[in-house]
Amino acid sequence: MMRIMTCALAVCFIAMLVAASDLHAWQPPSQGGFVPVEQLGNQEQLPATPLVAAAYGAAWGAILLYVWTIWRRLARVEREIADVSRRIDAGTRR
Repeated sequence: MMRIMTCALAVCFIAMLVAASDLHAWQPPSQGGFVPVEQLGNQEQLPATPLVAAAYGAAWGAILLYVWTIWRRLARVEREIADVSRRIDAGTRR
């Protein structure tokens, strides 16, 4: 179980590093001073988009990992309850 969590964290960390590498290569446009908005035209740049996407991906990955671990533990508890019920119905003890 611990190995799975470690692998999932490693994958999330690698995904964040890949997304951050795009940000490192990004250079802001050089401007020679004040430029009025009218001269900028219709250019919108979101340099934080890769980081936001990586953050959302890591958060959803952590949520899915958490739900998966709870699902597995719940299945194990249900098996144990079914086993105890069978033993009680059979009238035997461990």
